[in-house]
Amino acid sequence: MAGLLALAIAAVFAGAAIYVSVAEQPARLRLNDRSLLQEWQPSYKRGAAMQASIAIVACVLGLVACWQTGGLAFLGGAVAIILPWPWTLVVMMPTNRVLEAMDPEAANPQARALIVRWGNLHLVRAALGVLATLSFLWGSHLP
Repeated sequence: MAGLLALAIAAVFAGAAIYVSVAEQPARLRLNDRSLLQEWQPSYKRGAAMQASIAIVACVLGLVACWQTGGLAFLGGAVAIILPWPWTLVVMMPTNRVLEAMDPEAANPQARALIVRWGNLHLVRAALGVLATLSFLWGSHLP
């Protein structure tokens, strides 16, 4: 049961990350520089809280499934779904902090380049979510 729950929650994480990459990010990049930053700041704050908590739950469930079944695919999924945490903290955080510190009411041409960079870095989180989902799927179908 834990393995199937891990699979479902990892799929939610992956779906949300893919949505950001294929729908939200392209749409926000059509905005002017001021509006772009005004949209990114609250969106990032909400999305980070949501995806971080989803990753923790899926990781714990994946570890429980690994413990229950001995399936290393669940361990691989648990590792893959939690890797967005260090990726965000180590690689993305410098960009995030600059964007969060910007005044959303002031036009800042640097914001666009940073948000484009952020979107490219975010693709790694989406890929890790898909990898975790596939790993949990594999673990759920092994005898």
